[in-house]
Amino acid sequence: MRKRLYLIPGLLCDAAIWQPQVAAFSPRYDVRIPDLTGSASLSEMAALVLHDVPERFAVAGHSMGARVALEMFRQAPDRITHIALLDTGVHPADPDEPARRRRLTDLSRAQGMRALADAWLPPMVASSNFHGTLKDALYAMVQRMTPDIHFRQIQALLDRPDARPLLGAIRVPALVGVGSEDQWSSPAQNRAIADAIPGAHFVSFEGGGHMAPLETPDAVNAALEEWLTRS
Repeated sequence: MRKRLYLIPGLLCDAAIWQPQVAAFSPRYDVRIPDLTGSASLSEMAALVLHDVPERFAVAGHSMGARVALEMFRQAPDRITHIALLDTGVHPADPDEPARRRRLTDLSRAQGMRALADAWLPPMVASSNFHGTLKDALYAMVQRMTPDIHFRQIQALLDRPDARPLLGAIRVPALVGVGSEDQWSSPAQNRAIADAIPGAHFVSFEGGGHMAPLETPDAVNAALEEWLTRS
């Protein structure tokens, strides 16, 4: 039986964000990408995934999805064999964050998801990558979402717990990776997460922004390959 690998998408992302990884790992792993668009809390998202998992599994999360992966670890630490956290953070919301987030949810409700993509996507991607088929794929992904999904996921992020106390308890092979040009979840922030997890490997994906799984797929795949072979 092939080992189960969960790839957890981030804010306003679906399976498209992980397509290079699905192509690379599906021949050898039972790859699953959960749909978290109906949930309004990270704990609910984590419980939804855990409801249908085998006894032991590996999990990789991107952005908000990495926070979900950490919440899965909080709820079921003995079931996770490997954990990877990409382009993410572990801190709770700061006092100014709700207003910043609400400006974007107001935009999506008032003008639609295309307008939101125009405002939200450019800072999420390294400028050298934001063109052609990658740009088209990201726009299409955001436009598959709805203002209600956006609002629920933002609410989940605003209500997120402080995940920092979990990091020192992780004793399974851990990977923390980040695009070298990530303006949202900085390399320094991700390196600090890796430093707090005993034995974690830190990888910078050169030339990638916040959407590293699509921007730098070869580097992300290589890091995940090494991570999955560790025991």
